[in-house]
Amino acid sequence: MKIGVIGTPGGWSSEKLADTVAERTGQERVLIDMEQVRLDLPSGEAFHNGHRLGDFDALMIKKIGSRYSPDLLDRLEVLRYLSEKGLRIFSSPYSILRALDRLSCTVSLQINDIPMPPTTITESVDQALVALEKYGQAVFKPLYTSKARGMTVLENGPDARAKIEAYKAEFPIMYIQKTIDLGDLDLGIAFLGGEYLTTYARCKTNGAWNTTTASGGKYRPYEPAPEIIELARKAQAPFNLDFTCVDVAITPDGPYVFEVSVFGGFRGIQETSGIDAAARYVDYVMEKLT
Repeated sequence: MKIGVIGTPGGWSSEKLADTVAERTGQERVLIDMEQVRLDLPSGEAFHNGHRLGDFDALMIKKIGSRYSPDLLDRLEVLRYLSEKGLRIFSSPYSILRALDRLSCTVSLQINDIPMPPTTITESVDQALVALEKYGQAVFKPLYTSKARGMTVLENGPDARAKIEAYKAEFPIMYIQKTIDLGDLDLGIAFLGGEYLTTYARCKTNGAWNTTTASGGKYRPYEPAPEIIELARKAQAPFNLDFTCVDVAITPDGPYVFEVSVFGGFRGIQETSGIDAAARYVDYVMEKLT
């Protein structure tokens, strides 16, 4: 089988997946940087560093950019075109499109009655102030981000309007989520082909408001209750992703889902459970192809 990996050169999970594909298939190792892809229309041919993407049996998407941004939607459209023309792509570009944008993901979760922290979306500074007064303290989150980059915690007070105006200047559509007591950890609950794989915890180590590794968080093993796994299963099901991690917080008010990740990482899984998620994923794709 000839399988290409779409990822970011130098990225730990991307490089790991590309290595694993080459090992499992015995074929050339091909890591595809979407920035270097050329789609030719109307021929429908796509190329990357001497490779014609239509010659692959499948592509596996690990990352489509080093940073989350609306530009990733355009890259996904290129892949959606190839998928519609018959190239097998895991996960489906259409599935990723539905979850990549934080707002789109949230709307789908709320339609399916998944518990989330109280959330407000608005372009109005006045309405953002109303939400902040109601919440007392809130996290303002960019629609495209990972590892809490660009997120800002604001408290209701006399300088709140000025801070909101400054935030809106950079992020016109404001996604505002009430801060919740998540203790010292939250969970990444992984699924492969819709089936539960494992869970790991991200733990605070330095008093940061979030648990991300970018803020000093550390991974550790965690065994969630069956009802938490079922909540995560229900949350990821509508997106039909081949591999995903659901971010869940256990709070005094019950569990909350933050998001369904379209590019769930492998490192936390490997460090905490010893499971080689890349190998499992490649085996899953090869089985689907046969």
